[in-house]
Amino acid sequence: MSEGARTAELAAALARVEERVLAACAASGRRRADVTLIVVTKTFPPADALRLSRLGVRELGESRDQEAAPKAGEVAAAGADVRWHFIGQLQRNKARSVARYAHAVHSVYRAPLVAALDRAAQDAGRRLDALLQVDLGGTADRPGAPRGGVAPSDLPELGDLVASSGSLRLRGLMAVAPRGEDPAATFARLAELAEQLRRSHPDATWLSAGMSGDLEQAVAAGATHLRVGSAVLGSRPPL
Repeated sequence: MSEGARTAELAAALARVEERVLAACAASGRRRADVTLIVVTKTFPPADALRLSRLGVRELGESRDQEAAPKAGEVAAAGADVRWHFIGQLQRNKARSVARYAHAVHSVYRAPLVAALDRAAQDAGRRLDALLQVDLGGTADRPGAPRGGVAPSDLPELGDLVASSGSLRLRGLMAVAPRGEDPAATFARLAELAEQLRRSHPDATWLSAGMSGDLEQAVAAGATHLRVGSAVLGSRPPL
């Protein structure tokens, strides 16, 4: 596909997603300006990230450091003004790399990772926005397949740990709707947990929820950040 054809394809897909977000905001009585669209570029080449930046996209998401680090470097070298959101499961040994390019990590889920990210961000001379990933599936009364994260009962302790760190900013919560469950119910539960977190941490106002297939339900539940990939970029190529 030619450069112009791919750019036109992405522009048309972005317009369709924007229509969905606008409609969801209108249906929920929310302002469009209060919802941030993160386009997830995992498995797609740096050229697509650059095309998106030229189309006005400023927030990009990745989930694998081995792919994200070189991609972020190439995009930065081209002069693109974007913010990177790391949204995948993150191991401690990747914290130093991620802290060099990511502006936000949506998948903080355990204390050792908090410590590793805090040290890495400090060494890089940066502050990272951090969201706690909540596991809202896989229990006896919620039989959906778990998608990873911290148990809701452990959120207060982990939130306090992030908030007390020197180089991380506690921004809020993230979750993925468990497979086989109603995303509306899942996101409503996430919104309740976010409200509880804000009682202790008023600045933790981000709610990262919703992907290509369930962004409307996420907006209705109060999501501030949507993580949309295939609806913009198309079917993902194999890794």
